[in-house]
Amino acid sequence: MNGKSAASLANVFIFYPPDLDKSQMAPSLAVINEPEECKELVSGSVVPQFYVQGTRGAVSIAIEDGTSLYGTGEVNGPLLRNGKNITLWNFGNFRYEINEGKNLYQSHPWVLAVREDGSAFGVIFDTTWQAELDLSNGIRFFADGPPFRVIIIDRESPQEVTKGLAQLIGTMSLPPKWALGFQQCRFSYSSDSRVREIADEFRKRKIPCDVIWVDIDFMDGYRVFTSDPERFPDPKATNKYLHEKGFKAVWTSDPGVKVDPDYWVYKQGTEKDFWVKTSSGEEYHGNVWPGLCAFPDFTRPEVILWWAGLVEGFLSWDIDGVWIDMNEPDIVPFDTMPADNRHLGGDGLPEGPHLQHHNVYGMLVARATQEGMMKANPEKRPFVLTRANFLGGHRHAATWTGDNESKWEHLRMSIPMSLNIGLSGQPFNGPDIGGFWGEASPELFAHWIAIGALFPFSRAHTAGGESDQEPWAFGEEVEMVSRTAIERRYRLLPYIYTLFYEAAQIGMPVMRPVFFVDPANLSLRSEDQAFILGADMLVVPKWAEGPQLPTGIWQSISLVGEDSVNDPYQPNLLIRGGSIIPLGKVIQNTTEESLDPLTLLVCLDENGKAEGVLYEDAGDGFSYLQGEYLMTTYTAEKEGDKVIVKIAAEKGDMKRPKRTVRIQVVMSEGVVELIGNEANKVIGGVDLDGYST
Repeated sequence: MNGKSAASLANVFIFYPPDLDKSQMAPSLAVINEPEECKELVSGSVVPQFYVQGTRGAVSIAIEDGTSLYGTGEVNGPLLRNGKNITLWNFGNFRYEINEGKNLYQSHPWVLAVREDGSAFGVIFDTTWQAELDLSNGIRFFADGPPFRVIIIDRESPQEVTKGLAQLIGTMSLPPKWALGFQQCRFSYSSDSRVREIADEFRKRKIPCDVIWVDIDFMDGYRVFTSDPERFPDPKATNKYLHEKGFKAVWTSDPGVKVDPDYWVYKQGTEKDFWVKTSSGEEYHGNVWPGLCAFPDFTRPEVILWWAGLVEGFLSWDIDGVWIDMNEPDIVPFDTMPADNRHLGGDGLPEGPHLQHHNVYGMLVARATQEGMMKANPEKRPFVLTRANFLGGHRHAATWTGDNESKWEHLRMSIPMSLNIGLSGQPFNGPDIGGFWGEASPELFAHWIAIGALFPFSRAHTAGGESDQEPWAFGEEVEMVSRTAIERRYRLLPYIYTLFYEAAQIGMPVMRPVFFVDPANLSLRSEDQAFILGADMLVVPKWAEGPQLPTGIWQSISLVGEDSVNDPYQPNLLIRGGSIIPLGKVIQNTTEESLDPLTLLVCLDENGKAEGVLYEDAGDGFSYLQGEYLMTTYTAEKEGDKVIVKIAAEKGDMKRPKRTVRIQVVMSEGVVELIGNEANKVIGGVDLDGYST
């Protein structure tokens, strides 16, 4: 048989092809927590078969009838991946049109398989080389490089497999709370005065927003780490203005460095010989926004250190986050560098062709950027957004789904895309709200922002040359829809922040498919219009046609006075029976206090009980790692005609704030409310006859 062993992690199995010399294996860039190989396989384990097809190493895995396939990273199309073919080759895919959209900006050599009975297994194909994943007949994987290992996680549920993936590839870092607020961008705001105008409009119109993004037009001739002396003469002053208005500022950076002997970044990289080389050893040049560019060889540790230093200087402008674009790398138009370009490697990474390192190039740029942010502001949590990435790259950056288009197809597709990215280990993701390319109609934008305000990453963005796409740009009705949608998000931020803490701890997605509610319910397996936030909030878009929804108790809720069931734009939000969801008040940005009052939204299960968790910390910094946080478990139980809400457990050293607590018990007949506080373990008892004591 093929080489194999079980691992120290529960139900994790490692398989090696017979001709693989393990001592010659390159270090995995996906797996950072190497399981100890410890025993022989148990019977019944999923066993991959290794073979060669032409010049490519190949693996096949048979699946049982009724098995549903998911994951596979950033892909277009439906949630259910059975029958699909994916090319693992990061690509700047304009409007998802090239190669039928089979390869986009990221590569995740990972499949989640859910059997008919709800048990599940996951497969990591541990190679960075260009590859093909064919799900038309079981699971088949073909790579253009040398033999590679396969890791199988086989557990009782898809949730446990997802946790197992996180055990192997690590979890994301807890982001700063401001990164979970609503964010506004375009390609590009043409001057610092326009950036200030956008910020002022948000505050004047009382539309909550935390971040204004600055795209490449701030640069001097598109030279990275520079600013245009006329349009952006004083970036630090621009950021000071934003900070005074309660905004954070995210500015962009690309890996392509303009070939210009008088440009200081190019001069440094040339003097240090840090650029990617052609197969003949010449400095490789490719066209990006500034014209011909050289590209740092991020496989080399000294290059990562150098780039981190450039980012550290960039942040001296008082930038709060860094956005990495074009890092597939994308060569204009619609190309990338030659597959036989050479990367020198180092620190365990082998020297090799671009064919080997292409899919991790964007991930390595993100790593260097994250390290630079930590050097510049070691007391702050870094926020990096990247377009290109690889399995495991969530450790360094959040992501968005690239250059989508302003059309209904891409709005609908954004949900299964984000769900599958989450099922591939990247919880912090979302699409460009409104669509990047093309003109969104008012109707389309209204529906898009209504659902987009509920994605893990929530940012409106549009291309240059297109019409404005800020919330007020489509008229008064769409502005009202946008305000309501964003206010809903801000009320949910305590719950969303708690979900991000869970993601940082155990790797669970923030945004989850509805089949997670009942993995054995086959009718839910292909549902990709509705989704759940965490385990307790069901989101059903108004444009959903015949969605398959989970059974059990689910009660519709209103957050800001909207009619969740009948509103023509806002998705219907439903709370699961047996849950307690913490809510804040509507705020304009996360510098404002949101948890006084704290609202506990209670929905009892069939036994008259409910439970929920609220995680709190400073919102930034790392004191939470030393115990400076507060995690509260709330319970509710019906006792006679009352619902008694208690603090059942608490963890952390953070002092509990003195605050008002509003308890709202959601029933099919309506909502019954009590005002209480957390001074005692018993917060209050809600009288179900309609009054409280």
